[in-house]
Amino acid sequence: MAGPDFDPEIKQLQATMHTIEQVLDLGSMRAEIADLGEQVAAPDLWDDQANAQRVTSRLSALNAEIDRFTELNGRVEDLAVLVELGQEEDDADSLAEAESELGRIKKAVEALEVRTLLSGEYDAREALVTIRSGAGGVDAADFAEMLMRMYLRWAEQHKYPTEVFDTSYAEEAGLKSATFAVHAPYAYGTLSVEAGTHRLVRISPFDNQGRRQTSFAAVEVVPVLEQTDEIEVDENDVKVDVYRSSGPGGQSVNTTDSAVRLTHLPTGIVVSCQNEKSQLQNKAAAMIVLKAKLLARKKAEEEAHLKELKGDVAASWGDQMRNYVLNPYQIVKDLRTGYETGNPQSVFDGDLDDFIEAGIRWRRGADRAAQN
Repeated sequence: MAGPDFDPEIKQLQATMHTIEQVLDLGSMRAEIADLGEQVAAPDLWDDQANAQRVTSRLSALNAEIDRFTELNGRVEDLAVLVELGQEEDDADSLAEAESELGRIKKAVEALEVRTLLSGEYDAREALVTIRSGAGGVDAADFAEMLMRMYLRWAEQHKYPTEVFDTSYAEEAGLKSATFAVHAPYAYGTLSVEAGTHRLVRISPFDNQGRRQTSFAAVEVVPVLEQTDEIEVDENDVKVDVYRSSGPGGQSVNTTDSAVRLTHLPTGIVVSCQNEKSQLQNKAAAMIVLKAKLLARKKAEEEAHLKELKGDVAASWGDQMRNYVLNPYQIVKDLRTGYETGNPQSVFDGDLDDFIEAGIRWRRGADRAAQN
């Protein structure tokens, strides 16, 4: 890239970063960090372990958000200095390095800019993700486990803390279902575009005749509740079952009936938790999941009522939403946005950002179209 072309590119990056800073409201983030820092310093913080974990997790996540913006903003400014020095000294190597860095920074800024599109009521919340195997037998159960690993790897790459509440293993391989939390600001807004039916086509490793199989798994994403949410659960409406926790293949992972299953009788919603050490801890964790799902149900009912008033009877965009094809060719394609890649293994290893960004932009466009 010729030297003069850098100037408008860098000015655009600086303007975009300024807009991002305003939309993210970093001042409010820093104020919350200061408040959380005072709570962390309190000597009685760990008297309430659940609250202590929430406070420390939130503090860590907010610091990571600030660091992410600060680091990227610094790279933009360093790029401007590198270009200026390269042009003054007519240094081709420096300008070539600047060109490469410009491409990397533009991609990183675009990814951060997507955050500004998350303005929904619950978008800033942490997320609870539930994955269930669907049609396809053992292949579907294996696919569900592949998806869980994919999302956990994605979170790990972004340094987002995760917490597994429940894993229900299938008899032969894989998972019947699993529920886990992603503890990071805007995790719900980010991951909500992953909700829907996922479809896998491959040569089944469980078919001794080597036939191609199609299997399905469902992904559900709901926001984690906060203390300000008004979700009341009558204990008389909840059936509590306790059972023994187990691991893959039915192997017992403890010798007490500590796992808890909650059934909300009015709605039929069932949640379970078996990953904590005690029955009380599992019940408390399961109640968190239940309340989050009740909140999501309430929100969905409100949206459905609005659509009914508008005469909108179109099917939800989040039904079947992505195909993962491993045979006879290799491709992962989002059916809503059209975004695709020919490297499925990278996707299963957690490389989801481009799919998520495309989904967020697509949803914003769909929301704007619906409002017009």
